[in-house]
Amino acid sequence: MPLHFDLLGPLTVSRDGRPVALGSTKQQLVLAALLLRPGEAISAKELMTMVWGDQPPASAAANLRTYLRGLRQALDCTAGERRRILTTPGGYLLRVEPDERDVDRFDAAAARGRAALAAGDPAAAQPELSLALGMWRGPAFAGLPLPRLLSGRVARITERRLLTEEDHAAARLALGEAAQVIPRLRALLDRHPLRQRAWAQLMTGLYQIGDIAGAMAAFQQARRALAEETGMDPGPELTRLHDDILHHRLGQQGATTRPADDASAGAAPGRPQQLPLALPGFVGRSAELDLLDATLGARPERPATVDIVTISGMAGVGKTTLALHWAHRAADRFPDGQLYVNLRGYDDADAVSPADALVDFLEALGVPVGRIPSSVDARAGLYRSLLASRRMLVVLDNSRDADQVRPLLPGVGQCAVLVTSRDQLSSLTVAEGARPLTLEVLTAAESTRLLRSRLGDDRVIAEAAATSEVIESTGRLPLALSIVAARLTARPTFPIDAVAAQLRPSESRLEQLADGDVRRIFSWSYRALSTEAARLLRLLGLHPGPDLTGDAAAALLGRPRATVTPLLKELTRLHLLTEHLPERYALHDLLRSYAAELAQASDLADERRAAARRMYDHYLHSAHPGAVLLQPTWAAIELEPPMPANVHVPMPDRVVAAAWFHAEHPVLLRVLRQAAETGFERYACQLAWALAAYLAPRGMFQEQLAAQQAALAAAQRIGDVRAQAQASRMLARALMRLGDQHAAEHHVQRALELYEQLEDLDSLALILRQYTEHCTQYGRLDEALKHSAEALRVSQLIGNRYAEARALNVKGYLHALTGDYHQAVVDCAEALAQQEAIDDRVGQAATLDSLGFAYHRLGDPARAAACYEQSVQRFQESANRYHEGLTLVRLGEAREAMADPPAAAEAWQRAIRIYDDLGDPAADVVRQLLARVAPGHSGPVTPAG
Repeated sequence: MPLHFDLLGPLTVSRDGRPVALGSTKQQLVLAALLLRPGEAISAKELMTMVWGDQPPASAAANLRTYLRGLRQALDCTAGERRRILTTPGGYLLRVEPDERDVDRFDAAAARGRAALAAGDPAAAQPELSLALGMWRGPAFAGLPLPRLLSGRVARITERRLLTEEDHAAARLALGEAAQVIPRLRALLDRHPLRQRAWAQLMTGLYQIGDIAGAMAAFQQARRALAEETGMDPGPELTRLHDDILHHRLGQQGATTRPADDASAGAAPGRPQQLPLALPGFVGRSAELDLLDATLGARPERPATVDIVTISGMAGVGKTTLALHWAHRAADRFPDGQLYVNLRGYDDADAVSPADALVDFLEALGVPVGRIPSSVDARAGLYRSLLASRRMLVVLDNSRDADQVRPLLPGVGQCAVLVTSRDQLSSLTVAEGARPLTLEVLTAAESTRLLRSRLGDDRVIAEAAATSEVIESTGRLPLALSIVAARLTARPTFPIDAVAAQLRPSESRLEQLADGDVRRIFSWSYRALSTEAARLLRLLGLHPGPDLTGDAAAALLGRPRATVTPLLKELTRLHLLTEHLPERYALHDLLRSYAAELAQASDLADERRAAARRMYDHYLHSAHPGAVLLQPTWAAIELEPPMPANVHVPMPDRVVAAAWFHAEHPVLLRVLRQAAETGFERYACQLAWALAAYLAPRGMFQEQLAAQQAALAAAQRIGDVRAQAQASRMLARALMRLGDQHAAEHHVQRALELYEQLEDLDSLALILRQYTEHCTQYGRLDEALKHSAEALRVSQLIGNRYAEARALNVKGYLHALTGDYHQAVVDCAEALAQQEAIDDRVGQAATLDSLGFAYHRLGDPARAAACYEQSVQRFQESANRYHEGLTLVRLGEAREAMADPPAAAEAWQRAIRIYDDLGDPAADVVRQLLARVAPGHSGPVTPAG
C-alpha cells in the first residue's frame, strides 16, 4: 500500500489517508535524514552526526539502532510489502517510490510551470506554480529541532520554494494580475528582504497599477535592506529598473522599452565562465603547473579523450589556489568555457550532491530548468551529451570522494577535468585513468617569495631571520603563511619578529593562527575519519616526531600491528599523514598540534598516559636489544620491565640494529626529551644509554650531548643516583669530544664521586679510564698515568678481565706518549692477548692502534702500519667511525714514513670522508696532510663509490 511522506510543513507520514505514528523527536530526525536522501545509502556515522551534531553521545549508536527498528515497524506493516528501510554495505537506505514525497510533487509542478513560463505561456504556468506552492503547509519539517547538517539541506528546499514564489509572481504579472501579486510579494520580502528579483517584481507591479511613488519607495526600501544586511548597493538589474520607471521607459505590462544593451548581456548562454577569482600573488609550484600544462593542455590535434588530473593534499596546502591559478591561465585553451563547482566535501555545510551539481551545470549550459531530468543518471547522460562536442574545462573543487566526482565527469570529447580533494581519489586513477598530483607544502624559497609578495621586499629582507623562523613555525603551509601575511599587512609597523615569537611555542601556534580558522579547516578532515582512525590521529599528537613507523603507531593505539595498517592508509588517503618513506609516516607540525589538542579535549588523562607509556616502552625495548648488539661489552643496565602485549621491533643481528638506529635516532632523541619532561624519567635515562651505543661510536657528539643532558636532568628530578652517574659519565665524554674541557672535567669528577658513593667498582674502573683519557687529551700525562694505574688496580681487584685489558691498553698508550715505547709495547701486547681471549673486538681495535703508535715511534713504520690496518678493520666492524678516522690518520703517517705517498694519500682521503660525514673540523687538518703527498688533492675529497 502506498505511503505519503509530507515534508513541506510538519513531518507526517500517511498510509491510505491514515497517519502513521513516527515516535520520538529523535526517531523523526532519523527519518528526516533518510527522507532528504532517498534511495541513497547513509552510513551510521553520518546519521548520528545529522541527528546529534558533531559530538554524539556515547549511546548514539545503540539509540540509532533502536530508532531504525521503530521506523521499520511503523513503515513496514504489511507482510507482503517490500521493506522500506534497508541495511546495505554503505549504511542505511530509505526506499521511496515516485511521487510519494510531497517535495517531489512540488518540484515536478514547479518545473512544469517554469517550463511554460520560459515558453512564453504565463496562462499555463500560473496554475502549475499555484499548485506547487499550495503543497506547502508551513516551513519544511516545521517543529523539528534540526541539527546543522539537516538544516543545510532543508535550506535548499526553502530556496526552491522562494524561486517558485518569484516565478508565480512573474506569471501573474504577465497576466495583468498586479493587484493580487503585490500583497504576496510584500509578505515574502518581509521574511526575505535580500531577494532582489522579488523587489523588482514588486516595483513592476506597483508601476502597473500606477503607483509610481510606491515603486520608487520600494527601491529605497530595497537599498536600505541591502545596505544594512550586506553593505552592498542594489544590483544592476534593480538599478536599471529604477531608472526605467523614473524615466517612464516601461510599457503597460512592465516590459522595458529601452534599446537592447549589449554590454549588459553577459556571457553567451551555454558558454559558461564560472571560474571564481584566483588568489593574487601566486608563487612557486612551477613543476605542478608544468604537469597540468602537459596533461590538461587542450590541443586541437589531441584525440577525443577526457583528461583528468586530481590534486590532493592536506588541508591548507593550496589545492584550490593552484587549480584556479592554472585554470585562469589556461582559460583560452578551452573556447567553449569553464564549469566550476565547490563540492564542499569537507565543509561545515552539507556536501553538494552530484544531483544538485548537475542541475547547476545543466542550467549553465543553457538547459531550461523544466527540461532537466529528475534522476541523477538522466541528468548525467544529458550533461555528457552536451559536453561530447565541446572543449571545456571542468573544475570540481573540494570533493570528498570518487563517488561524488564520477557523475560529473564528461564521457567523451576534448574536455579537461581538474579535481581537488584531501582524499587521494586513488580509484579515479585506477578506473578513470586520472593523473594524480600530490601537493606538498611550499619550499623555503617559495615561502619566502609568498611573504615578499604580500609584505614587500624591504620588510622581509630587513628581518630575514625572523621571516625564516615564521616560515619554519608554520611548517611552510600556504594557509598558515597567508594568515601571518594578512596580520602583518594590516599592521605595517608591526615587527615580523613579534609574530615569530608568538608562534614559537608549538602548543600556542593554532591559537595564533585562529584568524584564519586553521582548526576549523583541519576539523573538516578529522570529522571524515572512522572512529578508530580518529582515535589514532589524536594519539599521534602525543608523538614528538619527526616521523614514526607503523609499529610505533600500533604501540600508541594499543592494537596489533596488522589492525593499524588500514587506519594508517585512511589517514594517508586523507593527507592527515604522509608516507614520506616506505613504512615511515610524517605528521605536519600544525596537524600534530591540532591532534594534541584533540587528545587533550577528547581522551581521559589516564588513557593519554597509558598511550604515552606504550610508546616509550616500544622505543626502549626495541632500542635496548639493538644497543646490546652494537656494544656487547658495555655493562648492562636495569630496565623498566617490558609491557607484554606491546609492539617491539625484533633485533636479530647487528646489521638490523644499526639500520634501525640509523632510521630512528632523530625520533629517539625527541622521545627521550619528551619522556624526561612528562613524568617518564626512567624511560628517558634508559633510552639515553641505549642511544649512546649508536651515537658515540659514530662521532655524533652534539646529539649525544643533548641526549645525556636530558637524561641527567631527569635522573636528578627523581633522585636516581646510578642514572645520574651514568648520564654524567656519558655527558663528560661528549663534552670532551666537543672541546669543552672544564664542563667535561666537572661531569667526569661528578661521575667518579657517585660511583664511589655507590661502591660500584666495575663502573669506577670505567670512569677512571675515561678520566685518564680526559687528562691525556689536555696534556696532563702524569695525572693520567696515576688514574690509569688506579683503573688497572680496581679492575684486577674485581677480577674483570675486560676492564683489566682496557686499563692495560690505556696505561701502555700513556707510556708511549711519555716516550717509554718498550714498556708501551709490553703493556699493550698483554692487553691484546687478553682481549683476543675474551673476543673483545672493540678493545682489540683500540689496543692495535696503541701498538701501532708505539712501533712507529720505535722506528718501525711497517709494523705500525700492519697494526693500524687491523685496528681500522675492527673499528669498521663495530661501526666506530670516529676512532676509525683517528687510526686512518696515523696509518697515513706510517705509510708516508715508509715512502709510500699513494698509500698515505689513500688513508687520509678515507679519513677526510669520515670526518666530513661527521661534520668534524678535523677534516681540514687532514687535508693539509694530504696536500704534502698529493698537492692536487688538497681540495674536497670525492665520496667513495
